[in-house]
Amino acid sequence: MALPDTNIGTIAQVIQLSVAPVFLLAGVGATLNVLVGRLVRIVERARITEAQINNPENQNSAELLERLEVLAIRARLISRAIALSVLCAVLVPLVVVSLFISVLFGVNLEVPIAVAFISAMLSLASGLVYFLREVFVATSALTFSLAQTEQTAAQRLSRVLKNS
Repeated sequence: MALPDTNIGTIAQVIQLSVAPVFLLAGVGATLNVLVGRLVRIVERARITEAQINNPENQNSAELLERLEVLAIRARLISRAIALSVLCAVLVPLVVVSLFISVLFGVNLEVPIAVAFISAMLSLASGLVYFLREVFVATSALTFSLAQTEQTAAQRLSRVLKNS
């Protein structure tokens, strides 16, 4: 199969078009770095909390179980955010490759390119929403005053779930 007649100007235009998605990919990579860092801290805190629960000298296992439940919720939210961000990071290079294939082989890939890019943006936006929800859960689980610490573990967990 012979390649269609393309000139260097056309290739240069494709390269210009592919620069924005490449910068997007760098931003998604930075976002993934933040998300993975949060997941690592959540897992570390969960391990410490589990060790405290298994300690026979433990006096407040209800509070520790509540903390563990909040950490599990946070881990699920961050995991979803990571999965959606990775999906975006997979779709963006497909967009760039499709741009080049379209020009080099003279194939009309406008619709698949648009669908892939829209899907990437929706994945990124959804991942950021899950990240925001995780931040809300983390901050609503904090207790800053004595009045809040007097709440029962069930009341605090209910507040966290309501605010997420």
